Amino acid sequence: MEYRIGLAQYAPRLGEVDDNLELARTWLRRAEADGAQLVAFPELALTGYLLQDLVPDVAMRADDPRLTALSAAVPEVLLAIGFVEETDEHRFSNSAALLHRGELLGIHRKVYLPTYGLFDEGRFTRSGDRIRAMEVGEPLRRIGLSVCEDFWHPSLPLLQAQDGASLLVNIAAGPARAPGSAAGTRAVAGWHKMQDTYALLGTVGVAFCNRVGNEEGLTFWGGSRIVAPDGSVVAEGPLYEEALVVGALETDDLRMQRYQLPLLADERLDLVRRELDRIIAERADLPLAEAEDEPA
Repeated sequence: MEYRIGLAQYAPRLGEVDDNLELARTWLRRAEADGAQLVAFPELALTGYLLQDLVPDVAMRADDPRLTALSAAVPEVLLAIGFVEETDEHRFSNSAALLHRGELLGIHRKVYLPTYGLFDEGRFTRSGDRIRAMEVGEPLRRIGLSVCEDFWHPSLPLLQAQDGASLLVNIAAGPARAPGSAAGTRAVAGWHKMQDTYALLGTVGVAFCNRVGNEEGLTFWGGSRIVAPDGSVVAEGPLYEEALVVGALETDDLRMQRYQLPLLADERLDLVRRELDRIIAERADLPLAEAEDEPA
């Protein structure tokens, strides 16, 4: 069965939630008209990226009626969108919401917050502590949602694939390092290698939506992509330009890929867990439980 995915690659307006909601409606309508069944938006699409002390001003609850209304306006479309979430404990997270027919299906809070080089996220938001695949019904059944830097840690896509995801959706605000330079080209190529590898080794589809535009001296490079479970590229957006990237995955391809290359089924999770327990204990200088000791 063919499943059409739309990636809205554009530039949100920094700190302007109402304007960004209207932009999102416009791109949603375009994607719906193009037959997209799932539409993904960039990281922090409703707020812009370099928020710093604006975080409390632009934050919203996960059940905010503005979010559910955005989804209800296109009831046949599954929506993944980034925003600043305020929890009941008044913690602020860089989050991605998954919505359908005006209902919230799940939230992913960015687990890995880059606080190095160009990035200062750990000062302004708090990291998530859950990695899950979310139920979306047929034909995808389960989706793994993540935010930008999360994809640079292979444990996250592995866990989501093992949790039943048939599609990994990564939304990003990836800034270019010296746009147009050899270093910038290598950074984009690194993203491509990573996405292709996760798709192939996890036998999952990958949808990557990255923003474009400029904010406070940062330039975002776009290049959104859809990758099939065999690692082949289905659709790819331009660099540095706004675009609606639409491509279709064939769900039967996933079925056959997992039959021909049963990597997920063959993964020895019990062994992985045992070795991780050993490494954690060794690093913390803690004794291993007897049951966890190596066999004689």
